[in-house]
Amino acid sequence: MSKPRLIIDTDPGHDDAIALILAHHFADVVGITTVAGNTTVENATKNAIRICDLLDVSTPVHSGASAPLVAAPDFASEVHGDDGLGGIQLPEPSRAEASDRAIEFLLDAVEPDLWVVAIGPLTNIAQVLNRDKSWFERVAGLSLMGGTTGGGNVTAAAEFNIYFDPEAADVVFRAGGKTLMSGLNLTHQVQISATELEHVVKSSPESLRTRFIDQNFARIIERLHDLTGSPEVAMHDPCAVLAVTHPDLFEFSPREVKVELTGSHTRGMTVVDERLRVVRDLSKIEVGYGVDAHAVKSLIFEVLYGDVSEPE
Repeated sequence: MSKPRLIIDTDPGHDDAIALILAHHFADVVGITTVAGNTTVENATKNAIRICDLLDVSTPVHSGASAPLVAAPDFASEVHGDDGLGGIQLPEPSRAEASDRAIEFLLDAVEPDLWVVAIGPLTNIAQVLNRDKSWFERVAGLSLMGGTTGGGNVTAAAEFNIYFDPEAADVVFRAGGKTLMSGLNLTHQVQISATELEHVVKSSPESLRTRFIDQNFARIIERLHDLTGSPEVAMHDPCAVLAVTHPDLFEFSPREVKVELTGSHTRGMTVVDERLRVVRDLSKIEVGYGVDAHAVKSLIFEVLYGDVSEPE
């Protein structure tokens, strides 16, 4: 069975880094496009190339939007640091970006079997749809990490990727194309703790790659513990990748989803219509509700650290 073909639209970002590693293992990644979100688009582009260098792959990286469609950018430096990776020391990128024309790349590279996995704000995807409303008809689908059916993480109502550029998210959800939405209600079911990491780290050989992974997890767990008191980190972005490569591990249901743009307390909220109505069957937006967390974590540990068992 051939690997799925993906373009990853990303803003690396701690969990973006994990998602990129998983994507290159389980899929044929034909390109990476970067977007402002967790950090500046310049940092995101450098980080994406650094991660490709770490994996010894030459996936082309195209930089994209440097700011949301309407609002000023509000980066997640309190979680991801000023550079997006919490100051982890990696060699300088071995190459320059392939281009600064991510939108054109996303427009030109599409094929009927190609999935786009968006794990940052949806600014690039919205710009693509503003240029070509038929774009969704020419790709296999869009798998995104964003939104939630419940409470948010950057405000009480909104998840970060949607909140960063709600106008872009509104364009994407209104377009009505085949979309898998891995929101916080799904991704928070896949939590990795410091205790679990300690177990797998002891069982794995040391290398530049595993040192980066160890530091990456350590930085994000430390920052989240300081911010929230939680000793665990959710595998947000990896879920959007694995929803395409391992769909049998996830449960999605069609829903209508709208984005709140004007509420003083709810801007960026994804309003998921869960009323029992026939119109639900017509929606092409599939909202994630269930996941085999044990299986997903086992896959993550196996890819990141080799053939080690997940602790009981």
